[in-house]
Amino acid sequence: MQFHPIIQEWFEHSFARPTETQDLAWKQIVAGGNVLISAPTGSGKTLAAFLACLDRLVRAALNGSLQDETEVVYVSPLKALSNDIQKNLERPLHEIAKLAGEKGLLMPPIRVAVRTGDTPMAERQQMIKRPPHVLVTTPESLFILLTAERSRHLLKTTNTFIIDEIHALVDDKRGAHLALSAARLDDLVMKAGRRHPQRIGLSATVRPIGEVAKFVSPDKPLQIIDQGHRRQLDLEVEVPKDELGPVASNEMWAEIYDRISELILAHRTTLVFVNTRRLAERVAHHLAERLGDSAVLAHHGSLSRRLRLEAEQKLKSGELRAVVATASLELGIDIGSVDLVCQIGSPRSIAVALQRIGRSGHRVDPTSIPKGRIFATTRDELVECAALMRATRAGFLDALEIPPWPLDVLAQQIVSAAACESWNEDDLFDLVSRAYPYRDLPREDFDAVIEMLSEGIATQRGRSGAFLHRDQINHVVRGRRGARLAAITSGGAIPENANYFVVAEPDEMIVGTLDEDFAVESLAGDVFLLGTTSWRIRRVESGRVRVEDAHGAAPSIPFWRGEAPGRTVELSEEIANVRAEILKQNDPVEWLMRECALDRRGAEQAALYVRAGAAALGALPTQRTVVAERFFDEGGGMQLVVHAPFGARINRAWGLSLRKRFCRTFNFELQAAATDNGIVISLGEQHSFPLGLVFEFLNAATVEQVLTQAMLDSPMFTARWRWNASRALAVLRFSRGRKVPPPIQRMRSDDLLAAVFPDQAACGDNLRGEIRIPDHPLVKETIRDCLHEAMDLDGLKHLLDGIATGEIKSVAIDTAEPSPLSHEILNANPYAYLDDAPLEERRARAVQMRRTLGVDAGEIGALDPAAIEEVFTESWPLVRDADELHDALLTLIVLPPAPEYLLKLRRARVIERGGCVFWVAAERLAVAESEEGPVATIRGWMESTGPMTVAALATRLALPRDAVESAMAKLESGGQVLRGRFTPSSKADGSEIEWCNRRLLARIHRLTLGRLRKEIEPVTSADFVRFLFTWQHLAPGTQPHGPDGVLQIVKQLQGYEISAAAWESEVLRRRVARYTP
Repeated sequence: MQFHPIIQEWFEHSFARPTETQDLAWKQIVAGGNVLISAPTGSGKTLAAFLACLDRLVRAALNGSLQDETEVVYVSPLKALSNDIQKNLERPLHEIAKLAGEKGLLMPPIRVAVRTGDTPMAERQQMIKRPPHVLVTTPESLFILLTAERSRHLLKTTNTFIIDEIHALVDDKRGAHLALSAARLDDLVMKAGRRHPQRIGLSATVRPIGEVAKFVSPDKPLQIIDQGHRRQLDLEVEVPKDELGPVASNEMWAEIYDRISELILAHRTTLVFVNTRRLAERVAHHLAERLGDSAVLAHHGSLSRRLRLEAEQKLKSGELRAVVATASLELGIDIGSVDLVCQIGSPRSIAVALQRIGRSGHRVDPTSIPKGRIFATTRDELVECAALMRATRAGFLDALEIPPWPLDVLAQQIVSAAACESWNEDDLFDLVSRAYPYRDLPREDFDAVIEMLSEGIATQRGRSGAFLHRDQINHVVRGRRGARLAAITSGGAIPENANYFVVAEPDEMIVGTLDEDFAVESLAGDVFLLGTTSWRIRRVESGRVRVEDAHGAAPSIPFWRGEAPGRTVELSEEIANVRAEILKQNDPVEWLMRECALDRRGAEQAALYVRAGAAALGALPTQRTVVAERFFDEGGGMQLVVHAPFGARINRAWGLSLRKRFCRTFNFELQAAATDNGIVISLGEQHSFPLGLVFEFLNAATVEQVLTQAMLDSPMFTARWRWNASRALAVLRFSRGRKVPPPIQRMRSDDLLAAVFPDQAACGDNLRGEIRIPDHPLVKETIRDCLHEAMDLDGLKHLLDGIATGEIKSVAIDTAEPSPLSHEILNANPYAYLDDAPLEERRARAVQMRRTLGVDAGEIGALDPAAIEEVFTESWPLVRDADELHDALLTLIVLPPAPEYLLKLRRARVIERGGCVFWVAAERLAVAESEEGPVATIRGWMESTGPMTVAALATRLALPRDAVESAMAKLESGGQVLRGRFTPSSKADGSEIEWCNRRLLARIHRLTLGRLRKEIEPVTSADFVRFLFTWQHLAPGTQPHGPDGVLQIVKQLQGYEISAAAWESEVLRRRVARYTP
């Protein structure tokens, strides 16, 4: 590509040669067409987009035609990334200007400016007076520039509009917000008599690329430059030496910290990624203890901009060895060259994993190979990491979903547009429809938003959210007074979080933010960790926590409440495939090492775990098989675990729907949780049903109605209502020049909800039937967000359809103890809970689980025959005299004839049934001969026997089989009996279903577990000492011989400190046979 000679010379002096991505992009950009560049990190995308634009500006500057106007608008998702772009543009512009001066050419300066929320007021004013040629901004600041009266003229001359890191925007409401801003920018430019701005999109990893291309340019042709994301990677999964479990132990964490410290010391710069801010603080603290406070810093969104920038600059300059970060460093912020990326736990997404690992070796160098190490902390995470490795090797990517026409964002943008100028409603509808997410916006939804914005919402404090004057005769809308200010001060698509600022005294420096709940629960004198520094609280004020340096005092780790990201559909599918392959392969360990890049220890653990789970359940949960497992907990209730590795969004929807169905069926609220791999529901004593029916409780045709009613009662709905009301400007973040405190915002949001949706806020005791849903744009948007963003209703419908048609196999099994695959589901984190019960009250946490997989996992589902016999013996009435016989008859109702002394005392009567004679207590004669007689009789017998079949009971009691089955159904509906295959013979031959009294079955389970636990009971201290003597070769007959024996002892005691003289006289002489010093 031929640039201006000065540009060409500068490029050749700065780089060896252009990348393939740059070569392809420059041809299209110079031609003036719209372009989407999708290429791996480090392929020079940003320079590819900018250099052609700089070439135009340099040519204009040299020929004297450069005007004082903005020609290029660059948008990035992060403020820090915008600052980096400014620095990385100013350096080449300075070098190009210097080169032109050396050649005797006079080139006026080409100005670059950044406009973000952090830009000082003086710079903003200077920007208005003297527009930059290149404006670098964020989606939120672009919206403000389009809305503010004085800044709009800056944008009228835009020739090129660049969107960087587009994959981080398109799949949420920030993307929809930006798409509307871009449409408004086009309209502003074209009304000024200019041509449609050229659009350039930049993305590292994206699929489907066609959809993203339409997002960039929905109504103009666009050239896609897809260099693919597949790249040679140096990736390995690290597994601790100790066996993994459902929860990582402190010892295992210590081993992980030690290993990461080794890796940090072996590399110049290291990035450690974690999934939560709390874990970032914890890991940074422990690494700093090992490497020194000056070697490691934390980096996350709750730290102040100053502390984040300090960490970035120190890592870039080499002052830091490592930074522990969340997604805050995931995108292309300039932190210099990174040698290694460590990821603790699975990132839950293939694209995120590639993006994070791609931060290493981040340079335009074809020989640079990104290097990453992923640390598995649990058994499920190990399998997930294996699937992640396989997916990245195969080149798989997660698919982005663009949310359709968010109405809250639409309301905000309409207020902004109408505040700037009057709009005909049809023209305004055409404008918003040009934004790709709004291409299919129904006109009735648009009209409903216009009506809401013009009429407002009536609350007890007056009308709220009325920002438009609407001329319904001429169909024209314009902004009311205050509409522009409301849009500027309260606009944006990022949800408002109720965080408290942490202010360090005496400097009044903002250190970061804390979660509101953590702040209000803290007391003066408490010490907590933030930014790898210990802070002591002096006092907690409204919206602020005042602190002082605690000088290294032992801290607690703060928490930030939020919703953890659910695993993507594509990664969930790959996990199911890996599980199936482990069961299918003859040598799964070798397959895992070859296909999933696990070492032998990790492969052995993954294979053992999956196969043990399949053996315990009798089937392996995949996306073609779902398994319902039920077992007793320590409190006498039961836990129902549905194994479904479909990801948290589908499982959350399924779990909420099941919980609502249980509530309606049994009139009882249940504790429940949903994880990426399944659902756990804590059943009470009254919940008795055929386990297989759990797959029939819901169907695809009606599940949306059930889920909607369930979701309306959950915190999910109220939180999203608050976010949407804020985005729609119905609840303002700033008022009268001051920020509205989060608690006041919450109260106003609740008042608004009560006015719009009274049934949702009403007392449940006064509601009859289902909650009536009003036809209101914000209610509609909030329900849609819950069903399709927080959850995956369409995925759930597909799952239920598959179960109904048999495409997805359903398996139900009652087990004596939790299967290995249920352990991590039972230990679900609080963000997975579907009800309000706190951690300490969770019934699922009362379940005892095996710590190892070392036994035959098939035994987990089997009840001990000796336990069954023992319970049968204990429960059958012991009759030693007439009174005890009478008591037995009162319980059993009928018995075969016994000694006649009860007849003589007239305490028993004789009845005949089916040709058989039975005795019945005189007091129970009326019951025995009534219609309810069979139910009462079978209830008594089930309370006094163990597992029995209908046929056996019908024969023994001379009752028709239909009568026994009907009685069992009634007892089951009352939670008194359970059905299943309990005895070994029943399980082996799949014979007739057995029934057992719930209390007796719980007793059988406890006895079975007692037997299993006794098999791994700790030995006595004396036994342990005897073992040590043998292990250390001190017991008679255990000493090795000769030089090999000496070597064996030395290896065993390697690392043990003892004086050199004592080795021969005290150690080897006692442990090696016939050793002579």
